[in-house]
Amino acid sequence: MQYPGRIIKIGEQDAGIVKTIAGALRQSSYAVGDNGQFDSLFASAVKLFQSQHGDASGRPLRIDGQIGPLTWGALLSPPAAGKATAPLGSAALAVAITQLGVMEQPPGSNSGPQVNQYLASVHCPPGSFWCMAFVNWCFEKAARQTGMANAWPNDASCVSVWATVNRTGKSHVVTRQAAIADPGHVIPGMVFIHDYGGGHGHTGLVEINNGGALKTIEGNADPMGGSNGLEVLRVNRRSIMDSSLKGFIQF
Repeated sequence: MQYPGRIIKIGEQDAGIVKTIAGALRQSSYAVGDNGQFDSLFASAVKLFQSQHGDASGRPLRIDGQIGPLTWGALLSPPAAGKATAPLGSAALAVAITQLGVMEQPPGSNSGPQVNQYLASVHCPPGSFWCMAFVNWCFEKAARQTGMANAWPNDASCVSVWATVNRTGKSHVVTRQAAIADPGHVIPGMVFIHDYGGGHGHTGLVEINNGGALKTIEGNADPMGGSNGLEVLRVNRRSIMDSSLKGFIQF
């Protein structure tokens, strides 16, 4: 059975899906009933499975007793990852890879020779947050190198870019809900947008989608997970299930 495109949890009405999950749990030596009911006891078995298994990228599963695409993939088979079909985004990703290891100078300053170039691309002074400036700079350089038109919004704000693209070109947007329904919608070269509230957010480029478990390249990134890091990093902790995720943008 293929992933049904929605989160399965307590109260699930499709007994066939619940029985499929139950069979997979029993095959992995987890004791559950076969009455087609997703109740609290069934959720406890799911939580136990989640506590002892990882996603397709080997990262711990979220222990919530619900079957989203990552837990489904660990139990049964991961949804297919998308293939790269975003020409400008793929070129921007290639540019981003060349910037891995760029650091602020001095650390913690949100500035430095290369960081200031990122910031200048969105008309921001040294000392500003620069995750979106990094993405913008990568798209600008990719467009110059390839001769493609650059439709990426020239804006330093993650939240503002998300609003702009939703307003002017919804065909370029994959929402978090759409990604959960079909993780294959997320392809390398897409840009993820997180919204932390109060106008604050974070962004970067998707490098690999492994059934909804994402590897990304991000500027202003912190290896420990903070929101105001020091460098351009390859990050292996993002997921389509992240609660702050708004979705993805493709050009």
